[in-house]
Amino acid sequence: MEILKPEVVLLAITPDAEKLIEEAGRTCYLSLDKITDSSEKNFIRNSIKRGHLSIIEHASASFRIKGASRSFTHQLVRHRIASYSQQSQRYVNESEFNYIIPPAIAENQEAADIFREFIDNSRKAYTSLIEKGVRKEDARFILPNALESEIVFSVNFRELRSIFLLRLKKSAQWEIRRVCLDILKIMQKQAPSVFSDFIINETDWTAKSEFE
Repeated sequence: MEILKPEVVLLAITPDAEKLIEEAGRTCYLSLDKITDSSEKNFIRNSIKRGHLSIIEHASASFRIKGASRSFTHQLVRHRIASYSQQSQRYVNESEFNYIIPPAIAENQEAADIFREFIDNSRKAYTSLIEKGVRKEDARFILPNALESEIVFSVNFRELRSIFLLRLKKSAQWEIRRVCLDILKIMQKQAPSVFSDFIINETDWTAKSEFE
């Protein structure tokens, strides 16, 4: 089955994340007496603007990402200051795999036909190998990067900002831009003081920090 859009679900986030960040940050200046009910907002934005980013490492979030390809996950896991748990092709039978078709291919009928034919042949070949007793860990060698690969991703807020700055540029590959934009939208609701400086362009799935 073709998947047209990724799905990002927030699984967990540091409770009272912005208050924790403020308390950690004010410890550096011994200014805890300045904490009020809403003081974290300006404190965090000013800290990020000044480049005092280590304080936002105290908060983290975990996401489940579905409907994205193994090509996408190959890019995501390059961000090493994070934790990952990914669908294993060694243990999961992929005979009924879902797959992602790039928009540039889907919009070109001839290219789309070639792509889908390849996907069908890959599925048939994989299934035949499994039926002949080949182990999944060996049969997976013929699976394409287009396959959906579910992944759980845990990361601190500073690294998440670094990922956004890199992967929400127009020069980044379309799929990781799309997933990262969905994550950014979630984080702008959950921790607006940390992420509201990112200005989103929905047209091309990009975003840019006003502090850049």
